[in-house]
Amino acid sequence: MLLTTLLVLMLTGFVYRRRSGKCTSRRSLRGRTAIVTGASSGIGKETARDLARRGARVILACRNLMKAQMVADEIMRSTGNKEVVARLVDTADLQSVREFAREILGTERAIHVLVNNAGIVGPEKRQVTRDGLELTMATNHYGHFLLTNLLLKRLKQSAPSRVINVASAAHMFTMNIDPRDLNYEKKSYGTMSAYAQSKLCNILFTFELAQKLRGSGVTTNTLHPGAVSTEFFVKDKASRSWLLRALTQALNFLVKVVGKDSVLGAQTTIYLSVAEDVEDVSGKYFEECKEAACSSLAKDRTLAKTLWEVSEIDVKLRPAEMYY
Repeated sequence: MLLTTLLVLMLTGFVYRRRSGKCTSRRSLRGRTAIVTGASSGIGKETARDLARRGARVILACRNLMKAQMVADEIMRSTGNKEVVARLVDTADLQSVREFAREILGTERAIHVLVNNAGIVGPEKRQVTRDGLELTMATNHYGHFLLTNLLLKRLKQSAPSRVINVASAAHMFTMNIDPRDLNYEKKSYGTMSAYAQSKLCNILFTFELAQKLRGSGVTTNTLHPGAVSTEFFVKDKASRSWLLRALTQALNFLVKVVGKDSVLGAQTTIYLSVAEDVEDVSGKYFEECKEAACSSLAKDRTLAKTLWEVSEIDVKLRPAEMYY
């Protein structure tokens, strides 16, 4: 019985990987600059590698600078592109985001691609950052919301340019959301609840940003990368109970058997970053390198607008930093 189950899973994984979308564009990015957050592992790393292989100047924006530099060195060796640099940013820390943005604006004359990829499945018990934000929401949503806004003027100056937000089909598990309680101060916190909510916010943010950037030459899209076997499922495992660690390890094993590797998992992100056929496409949700359906909640325009307004307040975005 166990052997039969394993064989079925392996066959399922084989079919899933064979049918997965692949970016076929051969577009060169020579003379272009790209930023990828969370690029020291997983699909972020493989996205950065692909963009570097196309000749782009690639900035790996990561919270572990030592690890990021090692990855940057490895990407330079494997691609022959010497314009790969590591920069420090922790998207859970708004001050870190501001410092990173200040450095980028001071050193980079253009930004053509911004990939907001960094993300976590949060701890078992609710944790709050020094900004008073729930950790998962801070890392996955607020940090990227602030970063994109701070870099928006340069993105517009560099048009045509693109913003890609890595979301997840997990957003569909959020049945309702209170924009006034994004940080679980009133409602009950749960690890997967916070993760799903943060991914819904990624999509709502994308859709509202697309509306605000109409005619600017900056496009923005969001995506589900699929079931991908990466370090994502085992990060920060020391902070979890034995039960949650066991469940996480089981899930990681399952994804290893039936899911994609990081290269295949990065394909839709790469596609949205470079493909010619999405040059003028904005405000869409993608999966397997093609447009896909998201939840009805994710398409709620009023909710998207409210989320934007609340997020501006929560990250303390100043009038002088509003470039939309």
